[in-house]
Amino acid sequence: MDIAVCVPLTEAQQVRLRRGAEDATLRLCDPADPCDAPIVFGNQEPEAIAANASLRWLQLESVGFGEYAGLDWSRPGGPAQVTNLAGFFADPVAETALAGILALCRGIDRLTGLRAAGDWVGDPIRAELRLLTGARAVLFGRGAINGRLAELLAPFRCTITSFGRDWTEQALDAALADADIVVATVPHTPQTAGLFDAARIARMALGAVFCNLGRGSLVDETALAEALTEGRLAGAVIDVTRDEPLPKGHAFWSTPNTILTQHSGGGFAEETDRKIDWFLDNLTRFRAGEPLRGLIDFARGY
Repeated sequence: MDIAVCVPLTEAQQVRLRRGAEDATLRLCDPADPCDAPIVFGNQEPEAIAANASLRWLQLESVGFGEYAGLDWSRPGGPAQVTNLAGFFADPVAETALAGILALCRGIDRLTGLRAAGDWVGDPIRAELRLLTGARAVLFGRGAINGRLAELLAPFRCTITSFGRDWTEQALDAALADADIVVATVPHTPQTAGLFDAARIARMALGAVFCNLGRGSLVDETALAEALTEGRLAGAVIDVTRDEPLPKGHAFWSTPNTILTQHSGGGFAEETDRKIDWFLDNLTRFRAGEPLRGLIDFARGY
């Protein structure tokens, strides 16, 4: 059985993957290279996946599936299965959200800039600082990330309102009007694309902090930048953007009170090794004909 690997690996990681894959033949390949293998581990380019007539299972190294959504997964031997890393990034992304929220509430981002400029402001800053304790938080998305974030917010005695697939515009807008913090972690779907448009951003409470750690397509970036520049929102934590890398000259590079984490929110030192563990566990399931972890539902798009 051939396995195409499109994940950058160290030599030690390659050895561990080969050992875990037992009698399978591993082929290390560039994501853009066509590779006619029945199993692919990694985010190979959609064009290469579409050309792979032998594909039986694609294990993504991400949660996001959007770039593959329009592909035809039918194959002569039956439809290919696609799995993602659902839940894998819950801890690091939730901790990134908490770190960004705390930094904005306590002025850490501004104080860091003052230090770099050698500018001592001191006491006047005190009146501008806010408490996270007792804040009202709206968590848009009931997946693993916001589930973990709710646990992290619990010691701060935050009042949490969460929305899942059963959300309604009326309920969401009512909650946004009273929220100190709004955190979005939803995937890209036709229902979520452009959801936080200029009108919905305008409905958010004055002085709220907005965090997007799901998909960049969720947000009207121009409207968000304007709300931050005008001071209608107190800050933003932005991990994902519509275009990545963020283009030079984009408003987010200079928008005030904005923490831009450059889609690094899910990162941690052991990330690749844990992805290998996930893949090998699914490989065992695949060989045994058992249900795979993180199986994509094509109808839902995630």
